[in-house]
Amino acid sequence: MSNLGTTLSTWTPRLLSVLRIVSAFLFMQHGSQKLFSFPLPGPQSLSTMMLTAGILELFGGLLLLLGLFTRPVAFLLSGQMAVAYFMSHAPNGFWPIVNRGELAALYCFLFLYFAAAGGGPWGVDGLRGGRR
Repeated sequence: MSNLGTTLSTWTPRLLSVLRIVSAFLFMQHGSQKLFSFPLPGPQSLSTMMLTAGILELFGGLLLLLGLFTRPVAFLLSGQMAVAYFMSHAPNGFWPIVNRGELAALYCFLFLYFAAAGGGPWGVDGLRGGRR
């Protein structure tokens, strides 16, 4: 294996952790916007479904950020994003760029990947000796 291949193989699990941390931080902002109107104003009133989504996004995102219970939380959030896509975006057109569902689709498959691959070594699961 080449030096580049060895270097990339060494960094693959670490970059998985970086991807988990960054995506969780970005995802949490959707929940904080819904629940606290931070960092941007959120909805004026929350339906039960939007309140549930905000809680999942904020606290599920926090668990992912910490790398705690990564696989089950990521699976749950993947399902939430699939529901969000098909309930809120898909009725507005087939193409995600048209129906503004790119983020929901991307988060859905990103979280599904974390459910399968784990969150990498940099997280509570990694410290507890969980599967990576």
